[in-house]
Amino acid sequence: MQPDHPAQLQGSSLPLAGDRDATAGGAPQGPSQASKGLSWQCISGCGACCRLDPGERPEALEALGAEDQELYLSMVGADGWCRHYDTGGQRCRIYENRPRFCRVTNLASIFAVAEAEANDFAIACCRQQIRSEHGGRGKVLRRFERALRQPPTPLA
Repeated sequence: MQPDHPAQLQGSSLPLAGDRDATAGGAPQGPSQASKGLSWQCISGCGACCRLDPGERPEALEALGAEDQELYLSMVGADGWCRHYDTGGQRCRIYENRPRFCRVTNLASIFAVAEAEANDFAIACCRQQIRSEHGGRGKVLRRFERALRQPPTPLA
């Protein structure tokens, strides 16, 4: 879910074993050398992470505890999008009060990724989800890639 302004996830830029191809399914295992030196940035007007369909994102559901799984499933609309995502405005209606699993800063702990690898993991997750929702050559992915190269913006 995207904020109205970019935010940055602190973490190392050390490359991991390599990210899983978006078509292979599952959570990325880590980014490739391509994310080295980049800082995760959220972009407005994306919403790729708001696609919650458990059939498309079983790894997300499996990584959550029972209580979070129940909340996650209650948020999935009939179309697979989060019921709090405003598709017209391309923004989260509960952004300030969104659950912990909707916060990229929590990805590392949810998926048991070392904190030093959190930045790279967030980049890999976003790339995979954006490719899945918006295409691998679309405007959204290009904007995301540009944002990664910008100076980090501290989290509020």
